[in-house]
Amino acid sequence: MKEAKKEPKQYRGKEGFDRLKVEHFGIQRKIVANMTTESWEVIPHAAANYEPDVTAFWNTYQALRKRPGWEGITVNLVLLYAITQGLRACPAMNGHLEYKRKSAGGLLELYRDINISMPYQLPTGEMMTVNLHNWEEKTLRQMRDYMADLRRRMEKTDFNEVLYEVSMDNTVRLLKKGRLDLIAARVVGANFGKGKVKLLRGEARKTYYAIPKEDRLTKHDIEQGTITVSNLGSVYRGSYAPPVLLEIIPPQICVIGIGGFVDRPGVVTNPDGSQDIAIRKFLPLSVAMDHRALDYGDVVPFCKHLDQIFAKPDVMEGWF
Repeated sequence: MKEAKKEPKQYRGKEGFDRLKVEHFGIQRKIVANMTTESWEVIPHAAANYEPDVTAFWNTYQALRKRPGWEGITVNLVLLYAITQGLRACPAMNGHLEYKRKSAGGLLELYRDINISMPYQLPTGEMMTVNLHNWEEKTLRQMRDYMADLRRRMEKTDFNEVLYEVSMDNTVRLLKKGRLDLIAARVVGANFGKGKVKLLRGEARKTYYAIPKEDRLTKHDIEQGTITVSNLGSVYRGSYAPPVLLEIIPPQICVIGIGGFVDRPGVVTNPDGSQDIAIRKFLPLSVAMDHRALDYGDVVPFCKHLDQIFAKPDVMEGWF
């Protein structure tokens, strides 16, 4: 019996392990890696898990979605609306922080505009963070139409190009801060070596930029928002996988993670004050905050407002 041929050395990893794949970071992973590394290097994170009973909320939504005009209003969209209302009740979570370590000086800006940075899964399986502008002004129907238009424009978007626009914008900001060391490293990494960014050239570039901006995504659509909301439950439905460790992307001061709806035993209080155990629906949420800007008490108004919505979900009828 012949011995199986050993795999050539060049197909083995540095430690001698069999390699499935070797892939250098593209521009999307470069941006994510840079931003998340900066997050954990400079931000003292504090987090709270919040798991409300959303049984009544779920049942009310299931009834409302059958009404005329509610087509395309997903439960995830309704959750985004609820979270937006929670942020309106708790503006302390919706802001940016500028902090100087040497002097311990901080400048905190809170915003009326609620521009939600939301990771969005592309058809390729990659994640792209989009900026949902002025969510505080929109009804559920307007949110639905906004998301539909976003998907339409994605179809004509070259994501390397739009990410490069954002990267260059960040580089200009570094230049203003005098960070020539970082700028030089980025220029080399983007234009040379195996991690070189592949951009459109010649006629292909001219054709792409001839597409009207209203028909494709631009840096305006993926630039930094005022807060990040990451919905793991929309990607992995029916699974209890609460997001418990989220990075805050500076200069934002807060990030909210949404898990999937999950059925489990819960305590039900009857009208006569007695209590029973019943199968209820819960929603795991995680709130991570920059402890330089926020304390745990600062996020209480947000949780309380969501409590009110989940306890009296008929309020949803007025969101449309």
